[in-house]
Amino acid sequence: MDKQDQQEALLEPVGVIGGGSWGTALANLLAAKSVPVSLWVFETDLCQEMQKTRENSLYLPGVQLSPLLHPDSNLEAVMAGKRILLMAVPSHVHRRVALQMLEFLEGPIILVSATKGIENESLKTMSGIWNELMPASMDWEYGVLSGPSFASEVIKRVPTAVTAASDSREVAREIQTLFSTEYFRVYTSNDVIGVEMGGALKNIVALAAGIIDGLGLGHNTRAALITRGLAEMSRLGTSMGANPLTFLGLAGVGDLVLTCTGDLSRNRTVGYQLGQGKKLTDILGEMKMVAEGVKTTRSVYHLALQRGVEMPICEQMHRILYEDLSPEYAVAELMQRELKHELDTFLPSPNTV
Repeated sequence: MDKQDQQEALLEPVGVIGGGSWGTALANLLAAKSVPVSLWVFETDLCQEMQKTRENSLYLPGVQLSPLLHPDSNLEAVMAGKRILLMAVPSHVHRRVALQMLEFLEGPIILVSATKGIENESLKTMSGIWNELMPASMDWEYGVLSGPSFASEVIKRVPTAVTAASDSREVAREIQTLFSTEYFRVYTSNDVIGVEMGGALKNIVALAAGIIDGLGLGHNTRAALITRGLAEMSRLGTSMGANPLTFLGLAGVGDLVLTCTGDLSRNRTVGYQLGQGKKLTDILGEMKMVAEGVKTTRSVYHLALQRGVEMPICEQMHRILYEDLSPEYAVAELMQRELKHELDTFLPSPNTV
């Protein structure tokens, strides 16, 4: 794509599906580049408020939105005439929203997912859901955008770097060009499953990191947890065909470090409160945004069993979340496991699926 084509592409309208913090931040980023953006907001009251006040007070309070960002609660209107659609809805409703979108899809389209998670029922990433649902006659391409990026910092133009992955090098570059700004740097990749798995799996480790901090166990413990969590991410991801180097990049260790250490991390916050003795139902009842790792833990636990991949941290998190295991006991069990060679544990064994 030459410079003239790039400039024309930036004037092309984009539809963003999901008016939470991440969808709003990315929509505003595009609008600030003079890209006309329609943003689908599920909550009708919030949508009307955003239209009047030019602010998403529920998810990103205090930030004025670009006049080129058009909130709309009509999904068909948001999608109409858009060749590029960005998905920014939580993973547990991704399929439901996708099914609603099928009625209005007209190719050719580029579907970009900014959702981080794995579906509980099917154990599929978002690309797996779309590959299952999309009609064979549809002319479409898929991409995923992921990396260490808190929405509240992106919308304030804090320097950020992420990865755009697609099976098509041209599509990855188009996504890169579309989203890149002087403060938002986008790298490209052809490892869709690796980038998706990195974005999903790091949330489980972030829950565990929060528990470590909630228990007051110190920096040594958290560093060990993050490192061994990365090993589990790499094992499961590569068993599914991901490039192991992806987990050393922005969508892997970059996002992992951010989510495990940043105070803005919803998953770390949930874990921290679990470590302090609060019940999961009480924690979630007080939250207005989704902590993806809670549901993803269930998916990954069953996916690891299905594929024969050893994931002790994920297993203990599943027991804490869904079997009421005490965090202290989980830490003790992890520390007393069979001693092993470190490097042998970063990749799946030849006996795994």
